[in-house]
Amino acid sequence: MLATQIRQKDSVFYFVAFPAEDVLARVRFISRFYGDGMQIEPEQPSAKDEVARFIGRVERTDKAFQRQLSKAKVRSIKNFYDTAGSQPPIPGTILLFTPERLQFRPMGGIESAGDLQMPADRFLVIDGQHRLAALQFYLREQPEEAGTIYVPCIVFDGRQDDFAAEMFVIINSTPTRINKSHLVDLYERVTWATADRKLAARIADMTYSEGDSPLRYRINRLGGRSRKDKWILQSELFNELHRWIRDDFPDRRHVPNVSAATRYYAALRDFLKGAQRAWGDAWGNDDYVVTKPVTIKAMIRVAADLSRQDGGPAHNRPDRWRDRLAPWADRIRDFRADGFYERFAARGQIERVDRIHRDLAATIGVEVPEARRGRRGRRR
Repeated sequence: MLATQIRQKDSVFYFVAFPAEDVLARVRFISRFYGDGMQIEPEQPSAKDEVARFIGRVERTDKAFQRQLSKAKVRSIKNFYDTAGSQPPIPGTILLFTPERLQFRPMGGIESAGDLQMPADRFLVIDGQHRLAALQFYLREQPEEAGTIYVPCIVFDGRQDDFAAEMFVIINSTPTRINKSHLVDLYERVTWATADRKLAARIADMTYSEGDSPLRYRINRLGGRSRKDKWILQSELFNELHRWIRDDFPDRRHVPNVSAATRYYAALRDFLKGAQRAWGDAWGNDDYVVTKPVTIKAMIRVAADLSRQDGGPAHNRPDRWRDRLAPWADRIRDFRADGFYERFAARGQIERVDRIHRDLAATIGVEVPEARRGRRGRRR
């Protein structure tokens, strides 16, 4: 295939003008797309294809890619293809990815133009699935147009999967605003994430997956609250952990790497085990607000405060913190769901979390620093 090789800094990629039918035969659709009376079936990614599985999960669960929005968007694009006269139907490039290293043979004396080998497997679409879906529906109705449309594509090859995942996040986090819970999954993998975000993301992952975590599998990683057995959104947990790290390291240059996640996770685990024991039967009980997001976030803030003020050794910390949190057992009635929002009256969720934080900290004699008090009412 005739291609133009493009170099930018350390990156090399290719521009290719594919005939419409050719490009549709060379790509795979990860999501289901709907047209008027027609649909495109999604391809099931293999277990080893982490990027395709991630993109498919996002597009199946995130509001930006739900069926009705997708259907309306595809219909709108197809209508544009139908009515475009002098306007080019697809003026912007489609971004394609293959992990295969493609051979490029320059033609004549022009180093940047030549023949690009096509991959053995089909391309993954990083950006442009809706445009290609609309194009497929359009060509089903207007097959005579197939020979007149060439699709401008950028091809990225031979990269690590992290590269494709990072590009997907960069493209979709702004214009379509995919849910932050999906972005947290990738903070460790993308090069532009700061050290504090990478560290918080690793702690969040450990809190979800480690066998000794009191919140194991209780964290909703897909961005909704439809399942009752999930207690808190991953993005909400991440925000609190990120806050903890930012307060520990006001100078971002001193933030440790992700290896410090083990130490932070151990402190959070010991704290949550002590809290679970103190709350007793109220833990995980829908008649109480103990394991609802508002209280979990407040407890994590207490954990951060306690970790800074308790300089004792880690080996006996579980017993030490269990005894420290024991007075919360006397507060169980205050956290009944019935009347909870009257007992902890506030102007909104931010103020309520702050109030519960200060209340729980005072109950066990943990000081809330003045700097933290000063944040009351501000957006975090």
